[in-house]
Amino acid sequence: MPRMELIDIGANLTHDAFDHDRDAVLQRAKDAGVAAMVVTGASREHSPKALELAQAHPGFLYATAGVHPHHASEYSAECDAEMRALLTHAEVVAVGECGLDYNRDFSPRPAQRRAFELQLQIAADVRKPLFLHQRDAHDDFVAMMGNFDGRLGAAVVHCFTGEKRELFDYLDRDWHIGITGWLCDERRGAHLRELVKSIPANRLMIETDAPYLLPRTLEPMPKDRRNEPMFLAHIAEELARDRGEDVAATASAGTATARAFFRLPCA
Repeated sequence: MPRMELIDIGANLTHDAFDHDRDAVLQRAKDAGVAAMVVTGASREHSPKALELAQAHPGFLYATAGVHPHHASEYSAECDAEMRALLTHAEVVAVGECGLDYNRDFSPRPAQRRAFELQLQIAADVRKPLFLHQRDAHDDFVAMMGNFDGRLGAAVVHCFTGEKRELFDYLDRDWHIGITGWLCDERRGAHLRELVKSIPANRLMIETDAPYLLPRTLEPMPKDRRNEPMFLAHIAEELARDRGEDVAATASAGTATARAFFRLPCA
């Protein structure tokens, strides 16, 4: 495999699955060509931890700050103030993970919509990019984003798993798309193999969503079934093959897009 410079735009590195070997995980990622990572903040508990991790690894780790729809019930006025405070830090490069998830409904839908709207208002106020989650809630999601037309900066629909209509709705709005190892899942992600050909290079970014979504095409499979950022190169290879591109070109474009989107310094 050629040496690539990659950026993982979504890794849940504060997850307790990494508590016993986080430093080793980071080193393996570097050894595999990962030049920078964005640590996902997805709750009141983990968004501050994401910032702490980014501050401990300047120039390599960055963070987001937000509340995932699964945790929307915890979104209070105090939580809103906490997110706004986190977003004053330069290391926190995006608002989110936020959005709607009607697939699992871990929080009631009205609570999800309220938390999402409040975080869209934060993004409009602080003018940082949005790191978005949408599952089985496309029409409400697009409508709520539409309520903020002209007031938001860049947006990425992270871990895109949807159908053609969803993809083109997002691209028509100039949003970015994050592709994960879901692409490598023959049970659920086969449709993405064709769809990724339609994503312009300057709208496409790559992510692991570690420790989740271990690519099913990895050989050999890790015994613990834990995904980690070192496997980003494998996702880049699969993505390049599906797009009919040289993997170096796919990696280079994804890295350039990520640096521009999150306003990361060049290596």
